[in-house]
Amino acid sequence: MIVVTGATGTIGQTLVPLLAEAGQDVVAVSRRPRPEGLAAGIRHARADVGNGASMRPVLGGADAFFILLGGELNAHGESPDALLGAARDAGVGRIVLLSSQVGSTRPEAPSHARLRDFEAAVRASGADFTILRPGGFASNALAWAEPVRARRTISAPFGDVALPVVDPADIAEVAAVALCEEGHAGRTYTLTGPEAIGPRRQAAVISQALGEDIAFVELSRAQARAHMVQFMPEEVVDGTLDVLGAPLPAEQAISPDVRNLLGRPARPFGDWVARNLPAFR
Repeated sequence: MIVVTGATGTIGQTLVPLLAEAGQDVVAVSRRPRPEGLAAGIRHARADVGNGASMRPVLGGADAFFILLGGELNAHGESPDALLGAARDAGVGRIVLLSSQVGSTRPEAPSHARLRDFEAAVRASGADFTILRPGGFASNALAWAEPVRARRTISAPFGDVALPVVDPADIAEVAAVALCEEGHAGRTYTLTGPEAIGPRRQAAVISQALGEDIAFVELSRAQARAHMVQFMPEEVVDGTLDVLGAPLPAEQAISPDVRNLLGRPARPFGDWVARNLPAFR
């Protein structure tokens, strides 16, 4: 049995069906009631990955466990030992943690301290573990969907600073491999897209896919921060803007891990746009 947290999110919505189609017994975990789109044959558990006690009954009998914190849990919450202790007591033998590339490129960054703590706890858990460190998500462009629909405008800071954003579908496929196949214990994988692309060029890709002109407005760092703190913890906002505005060479590099693990190139940003174009119409 494989327990998947974040099952209703960007990665989980792809990962859960992938595992089910591969014949795995999957338990999809979310904090909300069973989502309407979840296939009838897939079990759902209502629990909170940020509350180890709530996860204990879910983890009973599990062979593998996918941990995705997400949202405010990336910055605040109970000790990782609560969740990892529940997994250890349940006898979970394999753990795959979704972390972040910033955990390695900026080891002192306060914005990613909690993910580093989870990495350490997973390594010390006694289970076979795999850590996934993606860079920025292509799906972050969904933040532009409403202004594109309403005003045909995209606003973002650092318009020409390029990063190799990764398609969440690729992250889900890599997670499925690590959860189901042997040979990944003790490994850490960096997941990126196949090319570095900045916000201005991303806007151009969306514009071309829509067949309509989309205006790009470059924000100052202060303007971007004022917007982002409305829905993200301040320390995470500052760390994110540091990466977006002044990426390190390692953060702009193309990782071969998606290709090596999946046997095909990572999906480019345009593929993600094509699949999600209705959101921008």
